[in-house]
Amino acid sequence: MGWEFSTDPEYQEKLDWARRFVEEEVSALELAAPHHHHTPPEPWLRAVVDPMKKEVRAHGLWACHLGPELGGAGYGQVKLALLNEILGAWSWAPTIFGCQGPDTGNAEIIAHYGTDEQKAEYLSPLLEGELFSCFSMTEPQGGADPRQFCTTARRDGDEWILNGEKYFSSNADKASFFIVMAVSSADVDAVRGMSMFLVPADTPGIQILRPTMYMGEIPGEELTHAHVRYADVRIPATALLGGEGNAFVVAQTRLGGGRVHHSMRAVGVATRAYDMMCERALSRTTQGSLLADKAEVQDAIGRSWTEIQSYRLLVLQTAWQIDQAVDRGGHSALRAEVAAIKNAGARLVHDVVERAVHIHGALGVSNEMPLAQMWQMAPAFGLWDGPTEVHAHTLARQLLKRHSPAPGLWPTAWLPAARQRAAEKLAGMLAAKAAWEAEHPPPAPDELGGIGAWQRYRARQAPAAVS
Repeated sequence: MGWEFSTDPEYQEKLDWARRFVEEEVSALELAAPHHHHTPPEPWLRAVVDPMKKEVRAHGLWACHLGPELGGAGYGQVKLALLNEILGAWSWAPTIFGCQGPDTGNAEIIAHYGTDEQKAEYLSPLLEGELFSCFSMTEPQGGADPRQFCTTARRDGDEWILNGEKYFSSNADKASFFIVMAVSSADVDAVRGMSMFLVPADTPGIQILRPTMYMGEIPGEELTHAHVRYADVRIPATALLGGEGNAFVVAQTRLGGGRVHHSMRAVGVATRAYDMMCERALSRTTQGSLLADKAEVQDAIGRSWTEIQSYRLLVLQTAWQIDQAVDRGGHSALRAEVAAIKNAGARLVHDVVERAVHIHGALGVSNEMPLAQMWQMAPAFGLWDGPTEVHAHTLARQLLKRHSPAPGLWPTAWLPAARQRAAEKLAGMLAAKAAWEAEHPPPAPDELGGIGAWQRYRARQAPAAVS
């Protein structure tokens, strides 16, 4: 089996262009229009954003998570991972490349499960970047446990009626439509009793109670994650997405790919912080020498690089395995690996960004470096697409399935039994050893004449080397 750690030259050229484009062009939007990346652009912004999107399309990198028939490039998970590593450290970059959340995941599930009519109404304009969407699943009392969800969908003739509350519904106040997960049947378990629905944002009965934001963000200027109430929201029967009772299947399709994307975006964030850390260490002098000469700083830099590279390789290996397992379910066939990368990414971002902040000193915690905002977002990596505790549980459960309990009272590595098995397997060798030792008894200790004599004796008894 061959091992390959390089990217094909043609795609590497695209990645090189993407990195230059993001750092030289898209990064300017971070500073000039930092709070508009999830909002339909006004004319003054469209004049800049649309040409950027056009250039991305020209390089074949628009909406790469989808197949060519849907306007994407149809890249596998490895290529998507490598691209997301570049985009992840910049809030505007995913929007310019047509893969911003929550729209990426929403587009994927509409592409997989939507009817032709649903694709025409929602997917096409979503892929064109003309509108934004919301994924409304989490509830105030439910958190990461869908079995606690209370929002209901009741069938009434040719309509469904939604009632309940959702929390952290990303981009709800700017979205053109919502994808809502609701209990459609209370007579079966939660896995089979929930359904997904496509709900236009202007449907009567949708109430945004408050536009929750990430900590540290300025109200009215960032992406919100609203607390939403659905009060007798009536939608047609055709709004059902993926079939009645299939919400869990639809959600896992959406979340599986997102976990790989988020993991490589974690690499991008950590790498950006690491680069700033190294620059600072080589620029700042204290106590008579550069920070780069201090043992503690060297340790922080060395550990950060090692952690980033180790994690990066794990994510890419997982992405490669998903590509190889397409016929076996892709993400679902690699639940342990996906849980592992999702679980470890949060710790990576936390540790590397924290070190970078510390090495920058007072400047690191100020609002004059991007590190403070990166630090505030570090906890979110441990919550997106499920908290780390859930993934740790999934990882352990899946890994244990690859092992078996001991067949008896003692572990299989128990030495007394292992020695007995070895003796039975090598009985002929042990018999020959006993016969040889009977013919070549060692001299008595008082005849050895010290260590040197004992070594000469053993050398005489050793078999001659075969030339």
